[in-house]
Amino acid sequence: MIRLDHRQPMPDALRGAILALGNFDGFHQGHQAVVGEAVAWARAEGRPAIVATFDPHPVRFFRPDTPPFSLTTLDQRQALFADAGADAMLVFHFDATIAGMPADRWVSEIIHDRLGVVGVITGQDFVFGKHRSGNATSLREQGRPLGISTRTVPAVLDEEGPISSSRIRWALKDGDCETATRLLTRPFAIRGPVQHGDKLGRTIGYPTANLALGTYLRPRYGIYAVTGRLPDGRVLAGAANLGVRPTFDPPKELLEPFFFDFSGDLYGQEIEVAFHRFLRPEAKFDSLEALTAQMDKDCDEARRLLASALT
Repeated sequence: MIRLDHRQPMPDALRGAILALGNFDGFHQGHQAVVGEAVAWARAEGRPAIVATFDPHPVRFFRPDTPPFSLTTLDQRQALFADAGADAMLVFHFDATIAGMPADRWVSEIIHDRLGVVGVITGQDFVFGKHRSGNATSLREQGRPLGISTRTVPAVLDEEGPISSSRIRWALKDGDCETATRLLTRPFAIRGPVQHGDKLGRTIGYPTANLALGTYLRPRYGIYAVTGRLPDGRVLAGAANLGVRPTFDPPKELLEPFFFDFSGDLYGQEIEVAFHRFLRPEAKFDSLEALTAQMDKDCDEARRLLASALT
């Protein structure tokens, strides 16, 4: 899949495309409905399908001190959009120029002139432009004279209401992996390179692959049943600690998965760790023996819970 930068000219082969416009962090059921409609529209008319996203997220631009909240990285979104059938991902680099542009100029100068798209599809609650002044209605009205058709996809609902990234974040903060998985249609996953750590896990028989959390949302600190996808495509079952390791000093925030029945060097390799079940909160132990005994129990429980995940 091609990754496009909104600041660069649109390739001629992709002009005349159908554009799914939104942020799509998490790419949950509601996002999938918007992108699915865009891909279907594009295929029906023999046009390219492009999915837009923003980096950084507008919230991060306007409130840089906001705690980390991302559900996906750009690389993850690109893979998800490709799996949904899109031909390209367009990254809007959200800066002062984008933030200060009135909605009508957004439509005429960016969507029409720079991107050359002929159709735009959004969720019903999408807003854009300076002071969030543009919405689906104004996009339709401003796009029509320019030959841009628009469509709006309603929110996807379940028994609790609209499916949203906010609901997924709340679930993860509660350690409710099952709800997050249902809303996302896949487990929440953190991707990153394996870092060298203190290697304390080796001393107690539990070598871990350490990942920084970066801009990801922090799920509830604790122990999880996880799977890990390696660069060669293998998927391994495991248990992971996410948090600050209260038994050890100094505290250090990490994701530390231990993969069952695996031996090998993962340092520097990018892996993706998916969260299936929350097992227990983090705890401080009086001795390494007590910690090891609990980790034995955690791994047994994770093995049991994951027995069907890899079959």
